[in-house]
Amino acid sequence: MSGTEQDRLSRTALGVFRLNGQFLATSEELARPAGLTAAWWQVLGAVLAEPLPVSGIARVMGITRQAVQRIADLLVGKGLAEYVPNPAHRRSKLLRPTEEGRTAISRIGPGHEEFAARLSRELGPEEFAETVRVLERLARAMDALHHPGPADTAGTAGAPGPSGD
Repeated sequence: MSGTEQDRLSRTALGVFRLNGQFLATSEELARPAGLTAAWWQVLGAVLAEPLPVSGIARVMGITRQAVQRIADLLVGKGLAEYVPNPAHRRSKLLRPTEEGRTAISRIGPGHEEFAARLSRELGPEEFAETVRVLERLARAMDALHHPGPADTAGTAGAPGPSGD
């Protein structure tokens, strides 16, 4: 890897780490009036469209199953979510929001919409759309590097993976 590529990777990682902190702080502010934390919002948001097992939520969010399990159990304990049977796997229940959980998420909507509009004005709508496209592409590229398919591993036997193993 050339020095320029290494510099780009470092700058990208530092930028993403900074953005992560900024998004977490903003998410905490937006979730607070609904009686949620950013982490609770994130887990509830992952199951709004359809119930998912904890492992599926963890994959979607890119965090550990144990972290999601802890949050899911808290949400169930607070009546914001519930476990339901999983027809595909008897021992792995699905998490879904309760009506109270859906109501809490809906209370975030106005602040979320207002912040999105402010960010769009700051970036410009076209640049905002391009930012989304580039970040989604970067996430797919990182997934491909961390979870190569059979065609991607040809000729790399014994080579360390991206995690340095």
